[in-house]
Amino acid sequence: MDGQHFSRNLFLFLFLCNVYLYCTTTEVCSNSILPGSKGYPGEVGAEGEEGRMGKTGPPGQRGLTGRYAEKGEMGRIGKMGPNGMRGDKGQDGINGLPGLKGKPGTTCDCGRYRKVVGQMNINISKLKNAVKFLKNVVLGIRETEKMFYLLVTEARRYQDSLLNCKLRGGSLAMPRTTETNTLLADYIREADLTHVFIGLQVGVTEVGYMYVDGNPFLNSTVGSLQSPRMGKGDCVQLGITGAWSQVDCGTTQYYICEFVKIKNTSATSVL
Repeated sequence: MDGQHFSRNLFLFLFLCNVYLYCTTTEVCSNSILPGSKGYPGEVGAEGEEGRMGKTGPPGQRGLTGRYAEKGEMGRIGKMGPNGMRGDKGQDGINGLPGLKGKPGTTCDCGRYRKVVGQMNINISKLKNAVKFLKNVVLGIRETEKMFYLLVTEARRYQDSLLNCKLRGGSLAMPRTTETNTLLADYIREADLTHVFIGLQVGVTEVGYMYVDGNPFLNSTVGSLQSPRMGKGDCVQLGITGAWSQVDCGTTQYYICEFVKIKNTSATSVL
């Protein structure tokens, strides 16, 4: 009986010890959840919206110089440019070899030829005087070394006189020197006139006056012309004193045309 009782108490003791040990382990009696086994991979999610652009970063370091490309094909020839400035005179060349000796000349009757040449000079002088009389008296033309001037006694407006001179092969007179201006002033006085149109107009404020060929008026001593005045007219007239003045382009009056001298130019070609 004692042995059975002892065995029973021993079994109960061991059982309680096992229960105590089981309850005191962290795996069973703790409140933490133990991780399970690794699951299967999930599906790939949808692509998200594009994010906002970030700030511009600092410039990077300068890269290495690239290699030169191959030479391309020759391009098309461009338009010919303007002529360059005239170069300096070159050095004199070496003298050439002397030429062959000419044949002996014949005896000249110089006295007879001198008489012929003298008579030709007399005839040429008479022709020059006749031409001068024709131009100055009959046709009423004045001239300088480079120009012919014709006073047209047909009252026209400025634009009409400009066109008429152009149709004759010239343009409205543009005196650029004091000598030419005096010549034209005398021309007007001898014709018993007071003023005529000349080829000068009021330009923009910065320029002042412009010749009809587009060149600005720079020599202020030629016609004693003052600065342009508003309301005085945009055209210019020349008076018998040689002074220039502004005038309304719509008025009608006489005018002077100028013609450039060329070789073999006759006085009647400007009429």
